[in-house]
Amino acid sequence: MRAALNALYGAAAWLAALMMIGVLAMVLVGILGRQFSFYVPGTDAYAGYLMAGTGFMALAHTFRRNEHIRVTLLLQALRGGARRALEVWSLVIAAGLAGVMAYYSARLVWQSHLFHDISTSNDATPLWIPQLGMAAGIIILLIALVDELVLELSGRRVPPVAPAHGVRSE
Repeated sequence: MRAALNALYGAAAWLAALMMIGVLAMVLVGILGRQFSFYVPGTDAYAGYLMAGTGFMALAHTFRRNEHIRVTLLLQALRGGARRALEVWSLVIAAGLAGVMAYYSARLVWQSHLFHDISTSNDATPLWIPQLGMAAGIIILLIALVDELVLELSGRRVPPVAPAHGVRSE
């Protein structure tokens, strides 16, 4: 199971990287179009869709690598049961919020598909397609948060260590 979850987080990170390359491609096409007098409709909209997808698809991977911003001032002052209780409480709240966001993101995708909602830009893209990146990314983050909570509750979680200034922890 651990290998499958790590593969899921890694695949989401690779997809985020590919989406970032897509953003670069859309921006370059827009720049080249202005320089050489041609127009490709929708490049701005697609760059925006891909940028949103990039952010959401990278969430779980960065969380699992302890790269999310954490307020560690209070956490570092606590030891033992108090620290563990704060970790569990934080993971439960985060998973709950991610669960609500995942539900509404998936619902938005379904409703956009059901109502044949299209973008208002000149490309008229069905909106459920770019919304999939957001919904999938937040669902994968929810899985990562629940995974981390299970590890914490079972005593198998390695707590994140705040890196020293200028030094990255791996």
